[in-house]
Amino acid sequence: MDLTRLPANLPEPIDDGACDHLQALDVPALEFRSTAGGHRSLVDVPSRSLVLFVYPQTGGPGVDIPDDWDQIPGARGCTPQSCAFRDHYAELSALEATVYGLSSQPLYQQREFVERMHIPFPLLNDGARRLTDAPLRLPTFTVREQVLYKRVTLVAEHGRITKVFYPVFPSDENASNVLEYLRAVASAPAPAP
Repeated sequence: MDLTRLPANLPEPIDDGACDHLQALDVPALEFRSTAGGHRSLVDVPSRSLVLFVYPQTGGPGVDIPDDWDQIPGARGCTPQSCAFRDHYAELSALEATVYGLSSQPLYQQREFVERMHIPFPLLNDGARRLTDAPLRLPTFTVREQVLYKRVTLVAEHGRITKVFYPVFPSDENASNVLEYLRAVASAPAPAP
């Protein structure tokens, strides 16, 4: 199975309204363990924008993917999504965006994925699923008694969420959609004083 490509006929997730409350919220001042070592903050980013893509789990050696994974709307596609952000990383950085991926997957699996797929940005570990708490209350789903995040991408400017991509489908187009959004923001005229 080639995890870098999306199979045909994946079920499309529906917008269940689970992320409607996120627009204009402040990003919580939380730190997460990072595949780059240490911790990374969601508010103290070294650029104007934060792009945080949240995903269920990536595949790879030692990662048990359920047999019916492809039948769960929105579950399949973490590897293609991460690789698309990798491929657009230079363009996103040029637009002053800090890119992080985040999941509840074990950190050692995230580190293996970063190394194997040459991911140039940190993946953050939220094994405790703190982003399911207020104020963000990010949506989850359960498979085999394991609670995983649903796929959502947040763009924040100066610590405030300005754009929410949810549901994200197909996942391999998410990075280019984020890039298009950031380019539009960058080219918009400044508001009148």
